[in-house]
Amino acid sequence: MPGRLFLSHSVEDVGLAMSSSDVPHLVTGQNLSPGMTLGGLTTDGWVLMRWGLMPSGRTNARGRPVMENLVNIRSETAFTKSAFDGLQRALVPASGWYEWTGQTRRKSVWQIARRDGEPVVFAALTHTWNGPGGVQVPQVAILTCDPSPDVAVYHNRMGVALGLEAQAGWLAGADPASGLRVPKAGQFKVTRCVYPGSAR
Repeated sequence: MPGRLFLSHSVEDVGLAMSSSDVPHLVTGQNLSPGMTLGGLTTDGWVLMRWGLMPSGRTNARGRPVMENLVNIRSETAFTKSAFDGLQRALVPASGWYEWTGQTRRKSVWQIARRDGEPVVFAALTHTWNGPGGVQVPQVAILTCDPSPDVAVYHNRMGVALGLEAQAGWLAGADPASGLRVPKAGQFKVTRCVYPGSAR
């Protein structure tokens, strides 16, 4: 599932993939990791958000505070857990993501992207964290689902990738199940690569 992203597409490419004419300057790079800034489209427009959701003040089903910094959220439970009540929907573009396979210190790194070369647009949830001293930090987490056949060999989860026809419905609050189906085989290509970040 997406724990490291890369974004090399232009603003124009992202705009076409998301039918948006006002895409801001996005943080690009080959190693976008949790804690960094991602651009996301919400019903209020584009927002630059910290990747990692801290549901401050939220509780789980047992009434205990949710303290995790969530990078990904399972789509199957995102709308049934009280910890996620009130979160806003978002779309996060990327050129793709990385996965690792194999034994520790001998892992192979795989770069996953759309086979047609278009940006990947992930379904996401966002919230503004109210920190000490009145600090407000928009933050985001990517939804995950079962992997497509192309990705299943490399991980048992993947980000929910939405086509253009499903993006508007997702932002408008359509039933999540309608747009969160597992992608068909052949939509993603996987390439072995050298990870551009630090050793993992």
